[in-house]
Amino acid sequence: MEAPVKQVLLTRLGQIVPVLFGISLLVFLMLRLIPGDPVKIMLGERASPAEVEHLRQELGLDRSLPVQYLGYAGQLLQGDLGRSILRNTRVSEDLGRAFPATIELACAAMVIAVVIGVGLGSLAAVKRNTWWDSLCGTLSLLGVSMPIFWLGLVLLLIFPAGLGWFAFSGRTDLSFPHPTGFYVIDALWSGSWTNLLDVLNHLMLPAVTLSTVPMAMIARMTRSALIDVLSQDYIRLARAKGLPWLRVWWRHAVPNAMIPVVTVIGLQFGYLLGGAVLTESVFEWPGLGKLVVEAVRTRDYPVVQGGILLIAITFCLINVLVDLLYAWLDPRVKQP
Repeated sequence: MEAPVKQVLLTRLGQIVPVLFGISLLVFLMLRLIPGDPVKIMLGERASPAEVEHLRQELGLDRSLPVQYLGYAGQLLQGDLGRSILRNTRVSEDLGRAFPATIELACAAMVIAVVIGVGLGSLAAVKRNTWWDSLCGTLSLLGVSMPIFWLGLVLLLIFPAGLGWFAFSGRTDLSFPHPTGFYVIDALWSGSWTNLLDVLNHLMLPAVTLSTVPMAMIARMTRSALIDVLSQDYIRLARAKGLPWLRVWWRHAVPNAMIPVVTVIGLQFGYLLGGAVLTESVFEWPGLGKLVVEAVRTRDYPVVQGGILLIAITFCLINVLVDLLYAWLDPRVKQP
C-alpha cells in the first residue's frame, strides 16, 4: 500500500473510535429524553405499580443514567448490543436480519443514481448553455426538491395501483432460501429467473424513490467538475495535437473530474443508509430504518441504540473508503 494511502487509512480509522463513542453517548441520552415508558408499553396501562417497578428493576431501568450508560458501554466493548426490551431477542440478531435489506436497497438506489446522475451531468457539461443543459438542470432540481415519501406514494399510485406494474410492498412474494439475506444474490444463487424477476419487481420502485436525491447531487457535481476540467490547458493541448475527442474525454477529462464525484458518491451512499427510513416505511421494506422507527415508537432502547450505532459505523467506514479512493486517484492528497 502506498504511503499516502496507508497514512490516510490509519488516521481515519483512529478517528472512528471517538466518533462512535460520542454517537453512542448522544443517542443513549436522547432516547431517555423521549416521553414514554417502555415498561408501561410492554405491560399495558392496566399493570399495577408493583409489576411496573419489578420489570423496571429487572431491565435495569431503575438505575441512574451514568450507571446505565457504563453498563451499556461495557457490553459494547464485549461486542454485545444487548437484548430487545419488547421481544427479548438479541439486538445483533434483529439487526442481522434487517441490515441486508437496507444495504441491498441502498446499493440498488446508488447504482441508479450513479448511472443516471453521471450521464446527465456529462451531457450537461458537453452541451453547456443549450436546452440539454437546462433540461438536466431542471431534472436535478426536481430530484432534490421532491420529498421522498411523496414521490414514493405517487409511484405507488401510478405503477402498482394504476398500471399493475411492480409490487406494492415487501421484498418478494415467492418462497426460496435466503442464506445471505441479500435477496438478489439469493435469487441468482437459486438459479431461478422467476425468483430474480420477482425480487427485482419488488426492489425497483423503492430503489428509484431512494435514488432521486443522490442522483441530483451526482449530476450537479459531475457537470461542475467536467466543466472545470474541460477548460484546462492540457485538454486544449490534447485537442490541438489532434487526439480523438473520445480518447481525450475518457483518458484525460473523466479521471480528473471523477475525484470530487467519488467523494459525493461516498457521502450520498452513507446518507442513503439513514435516509432509507421514509422509503422503507412507504414501501413496507423490512430494513434497518423500519426496524429503528418501530423501536422508537415502542421505546425499545437497545434496538434503537444498536441500529443507529450500526448506521454510524457503516457511514464511517464508507468515509474511510472514500478517503482511500481519493488518495489513490489523486497522489497529491496528503495526510491533513
